[in-house]
Amino acid sequence: MPARKAISVGLDIGSSKVAVCVVSQNADAVDILAVGRAKTTGVRKGVIVDVEETVSSITAALDEACKLSDFEIGSAVVGIGGSHLTSETSRGVIAVSKVDGEITEADVSKVIEAAKAVPNQPNREVLHVIPKTFIVDGQEGIINPVGMSGIRLEVDTNIISGSLSAIKNLARATDQVGLAISEMVFSPLATAKVILSKQQQEIGVILIDIGAGTTSYAVFEEGDLLHSGVLPIGSDHITNDIAIGLRTNINLAEIIKIKYGYATPEKINEKEEIDLAKLDKTEEGTTNVKYVAEIIEARLNEIFMLIRDDLRAINRDGMLPAGVVLTGGGAKLEGIQDLVKDILRLPSQIGKPQISLSGLVDNVADPVYATSCGLAIWGLVSGGQTVRRTPGTEIGGIVDKLKNTFKHFLP
Repeated sequence: MPARKAISVGLDIGSSKVAVCVVSQNADAVDILAVGRAKTTGVRKGVIVDVEETVSSITAALDEACKLSDFEIGSAVVGIGGSHLTSETSRGVIAVSKVDGEITEADVSKVIEAAKAVPNQPNREVLHVIPKTFIVDGQEGIINPVGMSGIRLEVDTNIISGSLSAIKNLARATDQVGLAISEMVFSPLATAKVILSKQQQEIGVILIDIGAGTTSYAVFEEGDLLHSGVLPIGSDHITNDIAIGLRTNINLAEIIKIKYGYATPEKINEKEEIDLAKLDKTEEGTTNVKYVAEIIEARLNEIFMLIRDDLRAINRDGMLPAGVVLTGGGAKLEGIQDLVKDILRLPSQIGKPQISLSGLVDNVADPVYATSCGLAIWGLVSGGQTVRRTPGTEIGGIVDKLKNTFKHFLP
């Protein structure tokens, strides 16, 4: 009998939607087998605030994906976001264990574990320990020290940690669905697997994911994650701004944003008007399209200027040759690329898959599915598998699984 294909599932639980992507690996491409999507109101700024509502949304998205595929989903790689996530640098130092000084893989694992021993804040858990560079007896810039000789081994790492309560609530929601978490991953790292090329990550790039409740970003250079962050501001804030500015209801504000929203008001005809009654029978009068664009620009300015300040803090302001790659639902706003170019002084583009895909490719081309697809591909690297829905995994076991996540980043 032919060997069963490795199957992997990615689950992206965002502030406005839950997205599921099911993939398998073909000889020369990743095959998109199924996708599912459901709205949710149980998540705020990337953090679960209503477990029951979130469970309902996860169930709906999984059921949609199950209908498209021929199997039931029992486990998934789950993305985690939210402004509770933080990124910091840390150095680990150990003495090489072997008498002859040869550095082994065990030494590499040990020094990375040592880097995790940063002063822990209460109720936080390390999600990723990402090695940036190794140092052997003072010699810097080593990518893979295994097989080298030395007495002292050091590593500079990027540590991403999150709120333990947020992690447990995420685990509790998936557990109630009967879904086992195979891994929990900082969402931008997974998204990067789909829409960033190796060349972009090598020469320097920033990925900006504009979600409903948060905007997350990750800076890559020399193939490694250099820096990351999450802002508690997203495209829902733009909708709220429009509702306040036009003194209209939130649903109409969302329609206006999607249908008429533009990020650069100087390119809008001052005389262009929107007949509100055509969009909502309970409304009357008109509003100016340029005024709407000015509202949108103000909020986007805030987001991108905060990111610019962070880039300055790591000496990368205007210094990333591959520029900005935008993704997430907020990236669909017309004119957003021009605004990013002006503020960050970098080339800008909307993220598109940079890997070979087959199957339901059109679905994944939508930025809304970029993260769930990246999470599923992350699972393929780990060795995906198809399992039936089971009672789920114990919440206490999630934290133990997180401790092994750094293995994805070993040379």
